[in-house]
Amino acid sequence: MDLMPEIVPIRNRHYAEIPIDKIKVINSRNRDREQFEMNVVSIDAVGLQKPIRVNDKFVERTELYELICGEGRLLAHQQLGRTTIVAEVVTCTRKEAYLQSLVENLARFKRDSMDFARELKRMHDEGLTIKQVAVIACKDEYFTRDLIRLVEQGEERLVRGVEQGVFPIKFAMKVAATDDSQIQNVLMDAFDEGLVTTSNFAQARKIISTRAREHKTRQATGPAKYTVNQLEQDIVDATRAKASYVREAQTKENRFMTLLTGINTLWKDEAFLQILREEKLSNRPDLQGDCRYES
Repeated sequence: MDLMPEIVPIRNRHYAEIPIDKIKVINSRNRDREQFEMNVVSIDAVGLQKPIRVNDKFVERTELYELICGEGRLLAHQQLGRTTIVAEVVTCTRKEAYLQSLVENLARFKRDSMDFARELKRMHDEGLTIKQVAVIACKDEYFTRDLIRLVEQGEERLVRGVEQGVFPIKFAMKVAATDDSQIQNVLMDAFDEGLVTTSNFAQARKIISTRAREHKTRQATGPAKYTVNQLEQDIVDATRAKASYVREAQTKENRFMTLLTGINTLWKDEAFLQILREEKLSNRPDLQGDCRYES
C-alpha cells in the first residue's frame, strides 16, 4: 500500500478551481483557534499560497471531492465567504486518501504530545504495521509501540498528566508498562513530589514491586496501600545499603591489594623462595579476575 502520493513534477500535476460545497472532509481534526485566525488573515491579505489536495475518484458517483489535506485552508475560505478554492486533484482509493491525510496531520503535532501519539494509533488502526508507522513518524519501533500502547490503555491520569505538562510522555510510557494500578499511582504521586524521575524510575518501581510481593506473602491484615512516604524511606534505605555495600567492597579490595603487594615483595626475596622450594610451597595461589602477580 502506498502511504504517500507519487512524486509528480509540478508541470504534470492537475490543479482546478473547485466549488467549496463540493468538497467533503474525511478526516477532520481540532485546530488551534489563534493559529487558524492568523491563517484567515494571511489568506485574505496575500491569497492561498499552497493549494489543498482532493481526491476525485468518487466524483461521478457522489458528486463530491474528498479532501486529503488542507482543511484549515478550506475553512478559512469558508469564513472569508469564498465559494471556490484552488486544489490539486489526484485519484486514489479512499484508504490511500485517508492515510495521506493522517500523515499530513502528523507533521503538525509536537513529537512529545498525546495528539501525536493518537495520530500514530489512528494510522495503526487503519492497518499500518508498527514498523510502517515508525518510519512515517521518524521514531524507533519500540518507542512507537509504547506510544500507541499508552493511548490504547487509556490511563486517564497518565494521559491528562502528559497533556497538562505534569510529566513527560516518556515517563508516562514507563508507568503505562507497569501492570499494577497501585504501583502506577504511587509512581505518579512520587513524580509530582520530585521523588521519582525517568533516571531513577527502574529503582523506584523495583522497590514498590518488592514491597507489594512481601505484603502478599505475609498476607497482612492491615492496610495494603503503599504511600509515597514509604517509598521515600525505602529509597533512602536502599541508597544507604548500596553505599554500605560499596564501602565494604572497597575495604575488601584494599585488604586484598595489601596482601598481593606483600606476596609480590616476598617473591623477590631469594632466601624466602629457597625455603618455600624446600618445603614444596613455591607455587603461588591462582588469582581470578583482573589481578596479576608481578613477574
